[in-house]
Amino acid sequence: MSQKKTLLKYTKYVMWGTVALIPPAAFFYLLEFYTHNPFAEVRPWAQLFNIVLFELLAGIFLCITGRLRAAYRIEGTAALVFGLANAYVVRFRTNPLVPWDILSWRTAVSVSGNYDFTPDTRMIVVTILFLALIIGLQPVKFKIGRPGFFKRCLPGVVLGAVLVMFAGTLQQENFQNEHRLYNKLFTPVFMTQVDGIPVTFVMNLAYMSIEKPQKYSVGEAKEFLKKYEKPQETEESIDTILEEEEKDTSDDTSQSGADTGMPNIIVVMNESFSDLSVLGDFKTNEDYLPFLHSLQQGAENTVTGMLNVSVCGGNTADTEYEFLTGNTMAFLPQGSIPYQQYVSGERPSLASYLQSLGYETVATHPYYATGWNRDKVYPWLGFEQSIFKDQYYGARFVRDYVSDASCADKIIQLYEQKEEGRPLFVFNVTMQNHGGYDQTYTNFSPGISVDGVNSISVSQYFSLIKLSDQALEQLIDYFSGVDEKTVIVFFGDHQPSDTVAAPILAMNGMQWNALDEEQQKLRYQVPYVIWANYDIDEEQNADTSANYLGAEVLKRAGVPTDAYQNFLLTLKESYPVISAVRTVEADGSETPAKEEHGEMDIYRKLQYYFMFDWEEESGE
Repeated sequence: MSQKKTLLKYTKYVMWGTVALIPPAAFFYLLEFYTHNPFAEVRPWAQLFNIVLFELLAGIFLCITGRLRAAYRIEGTAALVFGLANAYVVRFRTNPLVPWDILSWRTAVSVSGNYDFTPDTRMIVVTILFLALIIGLQPVKFKIGRPGFFKRCLPGVVLGAVLVMFAGTLQQENFQNEHRLYNKLFTPVFMTQVDGIPVTFVMNLAYMSIEKPQKYSVGEAKEFLKKYEKPQETEESIDTILEEEEKDTSDDTSQSGADTGMPNIIVVMNESFSDLSVLGDFKTNEDYLPFLHSLQQGAENTVTGMLNVSVCGGNTADTEYEFLTGNTMAFLPQGSIPYQQYVSGERPSLASYLQSLGYETVATHPYYATGWNRDKVYPWLGFEQSIFKDQYYGARFVRDYVSDASCADKIIQLYEQKEEGRPLFVFNVTMQNHGGYDQTYTNFSPGISVDGVNSISVSQYFSLIKLSDQALEQLIDYFSGVDEKTVIVFFGDHQPSDTVAAPILAMNGMQWNALDEEQQKLRYQVPYVIWANYDIDEEQNADTSANYLGAEVLKRAGVPTDAYQNFLLTLKESYPVISAVRTVEADGSETPAKEEHGEMDIYRKLQYYFMFDWEEESGE
């Protein structure tokens, strides 16, 4: 009889222990349901690993609180909040939450007022189920009776150690391959769909820091750079420019101000600017980019093409970083933000280099200074002056943002007020076209429509970029009439979110959340323009990538280049395009950057040097 009682007792323990595993697993599935069906999409092994993560966390919360109900409710509430936040991020930015987004919370808050947070039916249903489960845990009475908090710490520490070891295992490539965990960081949406949101988040934690390239040394990086220095050529170029300046000044006394021979360089990185015709055919009621399209037909002293970028729908600062530094996101974790994670002091950039050549360097962005940490980063990159929203006096607004026309006005103002005889470098990051696009405004009426598409977001987006096109024309018209040599560089930072792109993709037989690799590349291309008010070689369809563009601008403008820029221009001959999404070789074939060696290994080492060792070694 006693044996029977003992058996029943242990059977009861096993039964209740099994039941106790159910709520954490339910929290995982509900978390996933905010964006997709985990039963249909998350792979079997991945489902198990996600549940293990939730069970371990529940155990840790139990050790902390001593009460199972409290542990469940803490975990359930956290899963609800995270799942809902992730669903909104996917809606607004296309890509899911990644660990680095924690560092971006201030930027997210600053633009949150311009998005529509009305929950959709799926969000409402899943949230109700979450709350029902959390409230339904009321009958759970189990608690750890005798041991005090500090005695419960030991098993909690043990569970914490197990969690850390398990997370480390999930981050190992061999384990990932063996258990069919998808680890291609450049397709984060698909990654979360098949691996699950928690497992994907844990896998991404491995990339919070950057490992040194194999066989890297500071000395070797410096030796590489020496090979690409051209001091005599650079010195001769500068002397030639100064000689031409003296000649031009003596020959033409009608010029206003001293012309150093160095051109002013005006760069406009336009928020969410793109030409979605790259995705396929569609018709609009009128041309949405008439001026840009005219430049692309072979305008005088103009270079046009597609710029391959590493981000889509958000993370503007990554394109900004690639352009200004020449570094590539291909060597960095998908979703990372170098401005927030890796730039912690003075670093070489296009701005610091031009400043060394005597340029006045100004960064201007008509929004909050703290966005992407720009107020700290811009001075570190060599900008003498940073101008933000509070200095756009009397600016015009489109929706809730300073207009691109006002950005053009500010650039013209900076030129007219600059030090006489000193060339100007302006880097302008616009804000007018920032998402979302589904609200109505009294100060903006969309006028562009796409045949067969009934979407306020699509209409608003195309109408906004037409205003950007007009602002570009405004700038070029103005600088066409100035005496000083001036180059204008214009490009988008990324394409808009899937809210805008999905209808265009659908019209061309593509589904926004099921793009293959070839189709995915289309979402990472934006147009760029290099225009000069003096003679430069014209070129059309001159496709490139953001990491090369800064060096290319100097080359085309006739400005001397430094060793790193010389290396990039040489590397471009072998790899015309390098981004986080694609690496194109000279023969047109494509391969992941991590699988390329030789020159690509040199690039890795030089990038690592400039990111982490340059400041200390240079003594700057």
